[in-house]
Amino acid sequence: MRILSEIIQSHTEGKKLLAILIDPDKMEVSNVASFFSEVNRSAITHILVGGSEVAHGKTETLVKKIKEQTTLPIVLFPGDVSQITEYADGLLFLSLLSGENPEYLVAQQVKAAHQLKETSLEVMPTGYLLIDGGVETAVQRVSETAPIANSDIDRAVDTAYAAQLMGKQLVYLEAGSGAVQSVPVEMIRRTKAMISIPLIVGGGIRDVETLENIYAAGADMVVIGTAFEQDARFFEQLQLKRYSL
Repeated sequence: MRILSEIIQSHTEGKKLLAILIDPDKMEVSNVASFFSEVNRSAITHILVGGSEVAHGKTETLVKKIKEQTTLPIVLFPGDVSQITEYADGLLFLSLLSGENPEYLVAQQVKAAHQLKETSLEVMPTGYLLIDGGVETAVQRVSETAPIANSDIDRAVDTAYAAQLMGKQLVYLEAGSGAVQSVPVEMIRRTKAMISIPLIVGGGIRDVETLENIYAAGADMVVIGTAFEQDARFFEQLQLKRYSL
């Protein structure tokens, strides 16, 4: 429970965490060393690895390489059971609560159970809510579910609270990879006020101002992905700040 306990402690103490999401289909193994020379100098506190659709074996190969380059915790963010590898440190055990497809509410979790029982991965039950980010995302397409409208704050808040009542230990509000708009600040603020477990927010975050606004609204951990793919200079900005302080 090391990773989760640290997230909970940061949540309790009001410290902010920053994760980078790496899609194995978009990161070449040959680029990992140079990429992590930048990551290790930035304010990044956690590494998430996963994607909606990843070629078989790519996740494990990438995780092994990342392990050689950093001591930061590596947490799987799997789109399906095939992306599980024991070489990571932990796994977000996601239930897509914003949709009504049983495959991503419980079926994938059942398929993963036997494999997880045989690993030392730290498993963190997470209520995963897809929020409309202005474009159709891979999560939406693969899961065949509609996101929660970014104007439907009541539904998002109620779903997040339901996740807590179900016993989830984390709530993740996600606008999706490639989103053109991030999760609304008011949705984050009201969700934070409703739940007592750590809140993760990701998707559509491409500048430090948006990042700071999301923290101010109540996110305990912010996840960034596309921003790094589109503008490597974002690293330089993050090197100047330490959001975990």
